[in-house]
Amino acid sequence: MAPSASSSSTRTRAPMQHIDRKELYTSLEARIRYLHSFLDFGTNDIEALSSGAKYIQALIPAVVNIVYKKLLQYDITARAFQTRSTAFEGPMDETPDEESPQILHRKMFLRAYLKKLCSDPTRMEFWEYLDKVGMMHTGLGRSHPLHIEYIHIGVCLGVIQDILNEAILSHPRLPMPRKIAFVKALGKIIWIQNDLFTRWYVHDGEEFTDGMDFGVVEKEGFLHGKKVLDETAEASSSSSSSAAATGGSACPFSVSIESKDWAAASSSGSTCPFSGASKAMEGLSIKDTKPVLAAKDNEDARSDTTEKPSH
Repeated sequence: MAPSASSSSTRTRAPMQHIDRKELYTSLEARIRYLHSFLDFGTNDIEALSSGAKYIQALIPAVVNIVYKKLLQYDITARAFQTRSTAFEGPMDETPDEESPQILHRKMFLRAYLKKLCSDPTRMEFWEYLDKVGMMHTGLGRSHPLHIEYIHIGVCLGVIQDILNEAILSHPRLPMPRKIAFVKALGKIIWIQNDLFTRWYVHDGEEFTDGMDFGVVEKEGFLHGKKVLDETAEASSSSSSSAAATGGSACPFSVSIESKDWAAASSSGSTCPFSGASKAMEGLSIKDTKPVLAAKDNEDARSDTTEKPSH
């Protein structure tokens, strides 16, 4: 039976939002606002990320070691550390390993970058730096250009997300609603970072960006002339990270669980190497979803820790 005119007229429908296509390609803030809205990135995600930041920071050395072990497993990704381009196919003088100076240097910056992901996503500077990371892999914004083809970027982000998801979901005592909140929040951050990579690779919207200058050169770890990554603070952990990479140390969470060989846990694939970590995520709470970027004053959103039931 067809619905009556009266029933169709009383049906509630959310108003359709207008998105300015040109702004998506010419205004980073407009692009981020759209991504937040589409992904429902709200105050519950902010709270999950804030409460779980220490947990993610504890995972960082292990994540970095796994990522670089993976990158050095394939010649096409390993050559980027020698030629600064994954498209180069000529002869290479030496094959880098996990103890090579350039790899230790890159590990230091990846640790600092992952720590940056645990900072305040309510600030536009957070998203500006993630966008700059995307730009710098396409040969722009560096005095020594770096060219990494997108296929390697996307799969690397996938590895990082896979490691973090397994660590969170394998947590022995964290309630499932809190695991879900944390996995969802991290997933949204990673997928927004993915978009901030791809926008520098694809040609969508280039009719609006022709003539725009994106070639401002800054030192790595700087944004608008301000240092935003403290890679020197990460250098102190390089020796322990190197030991873990060679299989000579225990899981970074061995202080809170029974002794477990890190190398064996990593290679077996049967057990999450972080499954015993528990203390770092206690107190994580779920919050009601509210838009984030629309409000500049986020202190109230971050202090609202009331847990609400799902419907």
